Formats: sequence, structure tokens, C-alpha cells
Amino acid sequence: MPEPRPGDDIEIWTGTPTRGTRISYASVRALILTVAKLFGQVRVVGAEKIPADGAFVLAPVHRSNVDFALSSLVTRRPMRFMGKDSIWKSKPLGRFVSMLGAFPVHRGTADRDALRACTDIVNGGSPLVMFPEGTRCHGPTIVELFDGTAYVASRTGVPIIPLGIGGSETMLPKGKKLPRRSRLVLLVGDAIPPPARTEAGRVPRSAVAELTKRLHGELQDLFDEAQALAGKPNH
Repeated sequence: MPEPRPGDDIEIWTGTPTRGTRISYASVRALILTVAKLFGQVRVVGAEKIPADGAFVLAPVHRSNVDFALSSLVTRRPMRFMGKDSIWKSKPLGRFVSMLGAFPVHRGTADRDALRACTDIVNGGSPLVMFPEGTRCHGPTIVELFDGTAYVASRTGVPIIPLGIGGSETMLPKGKKLPRRSRLVLLVGDAIPPPARTEAGRVPRSAVAELTKRLHGELQDLFDEAQALAGKPNH
């Protein structure tokens, strides 16, 4: 019998959030906003582009551990987040991110369970946050994206909302444990519609790859602009 992995005991809700879930999510989100303001100015640009109802996939740039928390500030709607399973090695941290709607993905494996959970969450009507770069990266260039974000959006027929985050790597660079002051800009991009299905009701792999390519280009443009607005231009 395989040994339990961090986060295996986390219950993944896939339908409409309960009143208790909404309260805990709103409380954690308010705390994140307060802390972010303590460490710097936080500006959200384009929040009106976030759908008021229905599911979508939010696809942020990933340069810092704080990106996970900052992504929640673009809308008051409860969203679900994929997180690396090592987060749940710490029970207090695991409980905190679970209250924010996070669920674990076991990196280094295909983790079909996580992708299945993603599609179930979106099909249940909840917004989902997926980092298409897969892990924290460094520098001004968006690396090659994984197809998982485009796959989930294509399979469920929902739009992708790209998100540029400027200033987060300055606030908490990879390898650092304590944040420092930094201006933060969250720049919401235009919704990217899912590809059309064939007459057989399928989405060709080529269409998923093309969606990933388009997402890459739009994320790079948003990241460049967000960094410039935060006073940290990519060059």
C-alpha cells in the first residue's frame, strides 16, 4: 500500500461553495490584502474583465511564492487553486491555503487525479487558478508553457483569463523567506475563448497547442506591462 502524500487528506469541493467556505475564503483574502498593502502599494488593473459568474481558468505569471495569494485579489469570487503538495507538509500553512481553496498537485507525476479535479471544479461552475509555467521561474521571459491550462479550458469549454503580475519577484524572490517592500501590479488580460470542437465533439490536440501558444504570447505582453507599471520594466 503506497504511503500517504502531503495533502492526500484534503477534501476537494467541486460545486457551489458553502456559506462557511465563502466566509473562510473572504477572511483569508482580506488578510492577504492587508499584508500586501503593508509591504507595498497594490494595484489591480482590468478587474472588470473577470466574469461576474460562471467558470473560467485564471492563468497568472509565476515569479514568486506570493503570486498564489496575490491572484485572489483580482476578484472577490471564491476561486480554486492548484498548489504543490509540499505546501501541506506544514499543517498550519496547509490549513491556511486550503481555506483559500487550494488543493494539492503532486509534481513529478502526470497526476491525472489533479487534472480530473480541475475539470470537475470547472464543470461545477467554480473559477480555477492554474499557473501555466508550472513552477516559479526567474527573469523577464515567460518560459515554455505546459498544456495543462489549455487542456482544462478546452475540455470544459471555458475561457482563460491571463494575468500579469509585476513586482512580486522583487517582494519575495526565489530562495528568500522574508518579503520586502515592493509596488505590486496585477494586470488582467482579455479573455481567451476555448477552441471550437469538431463535429464529433472533440478538441484536436493541435487546437490545444495553439491555445497554449496564444496564451504564452499574451502572458509575455501582460508581464512586460505589469512590470513597467510596477516600476520594474523587463529588459
